[in-house]
Amino acid sequence: MTSDVVQFLQKRRSVATKKILPQAPTDDDIETIIACGLRVPDHANVQPWKIVVIQGDFRKAFDDEVILKAAEATSSAPLSDEIKQIESTRMQRSGAVIAVLSSVIEPHKIPVWEQQLSAGAVCCHLLIAAQSLDYAAQWITEWPAYNADVIAALGGNPASDKVAGFIHIGKKQAEPDERKRPLKQEKVEYWKAK
Repeated sequence: MTSDVVQFLQKRRSVATKKILPQAPTDDDIETIIACGLRVPDHANVQPWKIVVIQGDFRKAFDDEVILKAAEATSSAPLSDEIKQIESTRMQRSGAVIAVLSSVIEPHKIPVWEQQLSAGAVCCHLLIAAQSLDYAAQWITEWPAYNADVIAALGGNPASDKVAGFIHIGKKQAEPDERKRPLKQEKVEYWKAK
């Protein structure tokens, strides 16, 4: 008998931000999604990550005060009207955005790579939790994830923290189409002693 969780995971599908309607998840659902994000594998309970929720009118404020300014500051020429429009609405493409910062603790007995993987697991848990509640969701980075001013605005230290992802959550316009998946025989091997 296949569990509901396995059935869901076998059909799970992200929705591209351009196909997400900016309807906000309920506060209760955001809390549920975050609770799931906090239950990740984390060797030695290091908790090497931070979660920042951007929702409501703060999405526009973040776009205006952080994203657009960072785009202008890093551009070698004035931004075109088209680019300004894109950058001034980046966080408003969905109803809420959950940013995950990888905040590695050094020195520590847990290797950096394991700490970074834990932050990735947070992103994955948030994404799966949102999708299991029937929201459209996508885990992306794009250029803001690599910008020092954006990292600082999220409360991170640009010298050491990295954005593991932005989880965009909203309403589905329609059920997403299936995409090509990897073939098991091309990606999976069963090790055997020689």
